[in-house]
Amino acid sequence: MELTDEGLVAGTGVLSRWVRLPSGVRAHYATAGESGPAVVLLHGGIAGSSGLAGWRSMAAFLGANGFRVYCPDMPAFGLTEDPEGFYRPGQIGHLDFLHDFTTALCLDRFHLAGNSMGCQNAVNYLLAHPERVERFALVAGSVGDIVPPEAVAARDLRPASERPSVRAFDGTAESMRRMMAAIVRRPEELSDELIAMRTAAAVRNREAYQRHTAATLDAAERARLSTAGRLDKVDVPGICLYGMQDVLISAEARGYLQEDALPRVQFFYPDDCGHQGQTDQPEMFQQVFVEFFRDGRVSAQTAAWAGVSTRRPPNPELVAPGKDGHAALQAAH
Repeated sequence: MELTDEGLVAGTGVLSRWVRLPSGVRAHYATAGESGPAVVLLHGGIAGSSGLAGWRSMAAFLGANGFRVYCPDMPAFGLTEDPEGFYRPGQIGHLDFLHDFTTALCLDRFHLAGNSMGCQNAVNYLLAHPERVERFALVAGSVGDIVPPEAVAARDLRPASERPSVRAFDGTAESMRRMMAAIVRRPEELSDELIAMRTAAAVRNREAYQRHTAATLDAAERARLSTAGRLDKVDVPGICLYGMQDVLISAEARGYLQEDALPRVQFFYPDDCGHQGQTDQPEMFQQVFVEFFRDGRVSAQTAAWAGVSTRRPPNPELVAPGKDGHAALQAAH
């Protein structure tokens, strides 16, 4: 299968679209579905990432099941064009871009999900604009300073030689494939077309990506993005899925600390699942997302399949009990 004229993987069940933002930036996004509640899916932060690369299967599934799905390419990623550098590199720029993007598309109320870097971007947007987020789902990423980085580092005692490198892109498809192999457990998902699309995007955005990864926050920006004492109090219903085989930062090192800090968020720890869970376990993640966004709760059967946390009782507002209470959940563990 060849790439499209835009250099995108074809035949994914999603469409390529563009929107000119008031800033003048030409934003690219993938979309699926023609009607129903809106869902915005935010991609991760490895070089070559994009909305299509990270969420194509999920977008197609949700689009076929009654949702309108939008997967934007953030500045420094995918096909989005910000040649004048309107949006500040890093999290602040992504937050402002996302608000401009959703406003331009008249998405006044929507479900929000993000993986890895997209997890942090989703949290930042949720806290800045909670009135616009219906429900949120987080996948294997940071939730800001509510969990201090030093606390995570203290639990991850692996030597540097055992930590996979996801910043080792050298402009070649081979280096892209090596990076992706660290976050995707299913080799069959790393098709030549996907690697070609990601490699071309990483080369095209190389300078912007370097500025993005080197960005630092001043005191005012750190305060703006702080999650401590805020994310744990938000009233918007939320779930978090953290793969038990995540080799970047393990569930034990980060997921458990996040769960302890977020008593209102329902956590899941799916097995045979790494850093990009929606790719490693697509059917599982699709079922969790469609139930949560459609019904407001995940069924007991799906929750058990997805590894609902046993570190505390499931939240009955977010996980529906089975016929025998939560016996099905307990049996699964």
